[in-house]
Amino acid sequence: MNSQNITLRKIKELDNREIAELIRSVFREFKIDKPGTVYYDPTTDDLYGLFQKPGSVYWIAEEEGKIIGGCGLYATPGLPDGCAELVKLYLLPERRGKGIGRLLMEKTFESAKELGYKQLYLESMPELSKAIGMYEKAGFSFISSRMGNSGHFCCDIWMVRDL
Repeated sequence: MNSQNITLRKIKELDNREIAELIRSVFREFKIDKPGTVYYDPTTDDLYGLFQKPGSVYWIAEEEGKIIGGCGLYATPGLPDGCAELVKLYLLPERRGKGIGRLLMEKTFESAKELGYKQLYLESMPELSKAIGMYEKAGFSFISSRMGNSGHFCCDIWMVRDL
């Protein structure tokens, strides 16, 4: 399969269970399924509802009717004006390394610009080193402290990117 078979679309309410399980499976895979992460965040079970917040959007990557990943943009409380958070970029293991994550990020960058954002912020963990490398290639730079109030106190890598 290649990325020509991938459909990017906005999240629907009926996607909630499938995308929550995909996200939690990634956390188990990397052994980061612990408090202070989205694994235990109750909003993970209703991403459709979460992303109804103005200034937010969540993109689903679908292949042959199956959700293979997702990536979002969230108006996280406490971020500076003009800044949103790139959130919940996860892919099934067998779909990584094929450009789908980059495709999702680019779609999210487009959405951020359309919504008037000038900068994106993200939080991550050392265990997700391949994702961090992808963020660097996409223009994100490390910063020394947390921005905003995501509530994910286990994340200790913070990055920003101007749009």
